[in-house]
Amino acid sequence: MANPRVYDVDTALGAVVNTNKVLRNTYMLLGMTLLFSALCAGVSMAMNFPPLPWFVSLALMFGLLFLVNATANSAWGILTVFLFTGFFGAMLGPMLNYYLAMPGGPGLVLQALAGTAVVFFGLSAYALTTRKDFSFMGGFLMVGLIVVIVAMIANIFLAIPALSLTISAAVVMIMSALILFDTSRIINGGETNYIRATVSLYLNIYNLFVHLLHLMSVLTGDD
Repeated sequence: MANPRVYDVDTALGAVVNTNKVLRNTYMLLGMTLLFSALCAGVSMAMNFPPLPWFVSLALMFGLLFLVNATANSAWGILTVFLFTGFFGAMLGPMLNYYLAMPGGPGLVLQALAGTAVVFFGLSAYALTTRKDFSFMGGFLMVGLIVVIVAMIANIFLAIPALSLTISAAVVMIMSALILFDTSRIINGGETNYIRATVSLYLNIYNLFVHLLHLMSVLTGDD
């Protein structure tokens, strides 16, 4: 008769090994997609691509996100992740050209990049070190995201500067919390698919950078 304790230990060890594998694959793929996204942004900047209309960008974003989730459990998932992140990188190009054309723009972009890196690595290290379960934040973050998305769509038509600033500040806080939440899910076995985990962390980093850049440009008086 098998010893239940031995079985429990084997199960626990298997779960730890699987979690570490997902974590390792996630960060490896995240690093590659960030580099690819940066390359696509550079090409977009060099070619001086114009920004897409917001409704086209939104439709393509959700279409690619659906494609990633549909192929996340197959070999095609890797390709769709690179298509997704490459598209986001290309969309970033016109925005970066806009900010770089400002007085002190290059320094502003570098500060936003540095700030994004500090926040991401700092919060990721905290989640990895403490191994706390931040799943309790899921409901609050979902409500926050819905409110922010509605506010962003409304401000496309209203164009209120103060609302835009408030939205960016809210997004920075929500994305910071999502880094903790998503990293915690990987560590505690809530997310076992490294493709979906990569996309979640990529979107956190992307939105954190974009809105931190906007926030800093307004606060420094360059926007």
